Amino acid sequence: MLRLAVVLAGLALACLPARADTKLIYAGTLFAVPGQAPLKEQTVVVKDGRISEVKAGFVRASTGERVIDLRNQFVLPGLIDCHVHILGELSAKSKVERVEDSEAFDALRGATYALRTLRAGFTTVRDLGERSPAIFALKRAIGEGMIAGPRLVIAGSTITPTGGHAQTYGYRDDVNALFASTGVCDGVEDCRRAVRLQVSRGADVIKLVSTGGVLSDIKAGVDQQFTDDELLSIVKTAHGLGRRVAAHAHGAGGINAALRAGVDSIEHGSYVNDESISLFRKTGAYLVPTVMAGVTAAQYAKTGGFMSEAQKQKALQVGPVIQKALERAYAGGVKIAFGTDTGVSPHGQNAKEFVLMVEAGMPPMEALKAATVNAADLLQLSETIGTIEAGKAADIIAVEKDPTREIRTMERMRFVMRGGVVYVNP
Repeated sequence: MLRLAVVLAGLALACLPARADTKLIYAGTLFAVPGQAPLKEQTVVVKDGRISEVKAGFVRASTGERVIDLRNQFVLPGLIDCHVHILGELSAKSKVERVEDSEAFDALRGATYALRTLRAGFTTVRDLGERSPAIFALKRAIGEGMIAGPRLVIAGSTITPTGGHAQTYGYRDDVNALFASTGVCDGVEDCRRAVRLQVSRGADVIKLVSTGGVLSDIKAGVDQQFTDDELLSIVKTAHGLGRRVAAHAHGAGGINAALRAGVDSIEHGSYVNDESISLFRKTGAYLVPTVMAGVTAAQYAKTGGFMSEAQKQKALQVGPVIQKALERAYAGGVKIAFGTDTGVSPHGQNAKEFVLMVEAGMPPMEALKAATVNAADLLQLSETIGTIEAGKAADIIAVEKDPTREIRTMERMRFVMRGGVVYVNP
């Protein structure tokens, strides 16, 4: 009888609702909504991975509530990088790795880079094109809490024409065939098929190459590659399937063609002109400038010793102009979302882009807004991330100094929380 009573009591306890995991974050200075004035001495209440409320003052903790003391820190929403390649990193070994490494190893390498990125304060990233299907496994593993990493928004394979930027070059034909991309397409109907295929694989966004690129090992320049009707087919199909479209574009002709076709963002935008700025403002598309990628590629071309002549020529041509392009676009009223093209530069150094943005004429607060409010809008995640407000995911970071006065402080995280879980402690 006693044993039965114990069992019944245990069952009753099991049926009770689990007690909320509550954390109180004491924020000395809180940039709750970057772009708006910061708040002093605030308490951010986090329950079960979400922000339940933000209160003025430092609220006394009740029994069972954990206090995280950031009274001497500057607290911001988790950062968002709208352009990364999380599975790889450019180096002298990159070409050999393509041949030697398995998809399983791609996933493990990606997990390492994902954790490094998260610890750098980037709690959400958009991966814009991977040759390996390991990206889908990595997204699932992070999403299910099996491994630590930033929230992933992924494109799958990049949509490219035959001979375009997103193919693999530099090997024998039979070796190149090993890297056949599911995103290669030619003509309106084939491009429609390629977009549908990426969506069926699990792509959240569609990435296309509107122009040639720096790191493709082929002398094809950096201007328009897809035809206007192919671009329109890709964008119309993607939008019809509820997917936004990001267009890799350097040359002005390709930038403008992509904007006329209705893309949602231009990646890089190295040669924006007056027509480009007018089209950006007319369509509402974002520029994701990736200045760091241009700077890094130009440095590698001079000192790395592993680029082909075709890559070096394009890197030295494009690298020096990409920061000026951001300066021109921002002055022209173009909407800017933060992105780095990390994978060209080392993972975990994403925040170096802030300094380059400020050097290009963006006020520090606007650069912070680009990596939070604007980036969340571009990714259609404004209801979940981008600000520290009730109901949103508890993606919260802190730095030691005021980033509006010392932007380099963003390169040194003192605290990182994603979904209520702490990954960097003060």
